[in-house]
Amino acid sequence: MNRAPGPSVRLKLTLSYAGFLMLAGVLLLAAVWVFLLRYVPDRALVVSGETPTHGVFPVRSNLLRVFAPRAAAVMAFLLVFGLVGGWVLAGRMLAPLTRITGATRMATNGSLSHRIRLPGREDEFRELADAFDTMLARIEAHVAEQQRFAANASHELRTPLAISKALLDVARTDPHHDAGEVIERLHAVNTRAINLTEALLLLSHANQRSFTREPVDLSLLVEEATETLLPLAEKHGVTIETSGDITPTVGSQALLLQLTTNLVHNAIVHNLPEKGTIRVHTGVRTKTVVLTVENTGEILTPEVASTLTEPFQRGTERIHADHAGVGLGLAIVRTITHAHDGTLTLTPLPTGGLRITVELPATATHADG
Repeated sequence: MNRAPGPSVRLKLTLSYAGFLMLAGVLLLAAVWVFLLRYVPDRALVVSGETPTHGVFPVRSNLLRVFAPRAAAVMAFLLVFGLVGGWVLAGRMLAPLTRITGATRMATNGSLSHRIRLPGREDEFRELADAFDTMLARIEAHVAEQQRFAANASHELRTPLAISKALLDVARTDPHHDAGEVIERLHAVNTRAINLTEALLLLSHANQRSFTREPVDLSLLVEEATETLLPLAEKHGVTIETSGDITPTVGSQALLLQLTTNLVHNAIVHNLPEKGTIRVHTGVRTKTVVLTVENTGEILTPEVASTLTEPFQRGTERIHADHAGVGLGLAIVRTITHAHDGTLTLTPLPTGGLRITVELPATATHADG
């Protein structure tokens, strides 16, 4: 934004200090006049010889003649002192603002690693500097995450395209190759690419929070998700157990259904090879509603569990079957949870498997009750 040049804040503060100091001097002189000089007689008084006197009896005109030049000198001194002292004090007071401005310009030029770290006790400038440092840290982390996500997405999208190109090259160079097999493999690769693209679009949509909020019951979404994924669970030999209460919240029904579906799907495909179990529970707390999904499976360390919500991250030696997904399931869950002002917690179970807890704000009516 182009603005017309104007006086600096330091100059404005200096003039303000000097102006207030001059005003204080004028008020002091006015007080001397009101409470002292006006009571001095304007001409000499005739005093009888019997009246005792001490020294020279003052006359107002003489006092003013002597006092006025000295008062003018004092006012000139106050003006110079106010300008010089105000300039120095304003510079010291605005020094933190200069550092904040420098850090802002560096951030504008793309340097997000710089921090102000303003020393000293807490005041308005230091509060602003700390808030700015916190904002820079969050922006830097967000940019790094976006760059990592873009690199991973490019890699994941490039893989099916490269496979498709290889299959087409085989079909072109070997006319006797089974065309049905090539078409089938191309269909599988193309389906994976479409699923990945749709997941990326969903992730972007949830990140922007561009959705309409409406009353939603998580328990109903759990029923819908488990019914949809029941054939897949039966194919994997996994038993799904659901329980809980009505869990009213506010948000996007489509996104929360996607969240629930992703959690159940993740619990199915990353379970025991046979006779696995999934427990889905919905509950209500004082001001929140909770969705918990537990599954049996391999033993995970807390370090591995903490990375599972990152895009394209999968647990060590996890299943990579046709329904293993594109590596965005829990990343989408995390994004949808944050978009609904909720919290996501991943807890490895001692006996193997994972407990995933989603906590969302309850509706106002339920919270008040």
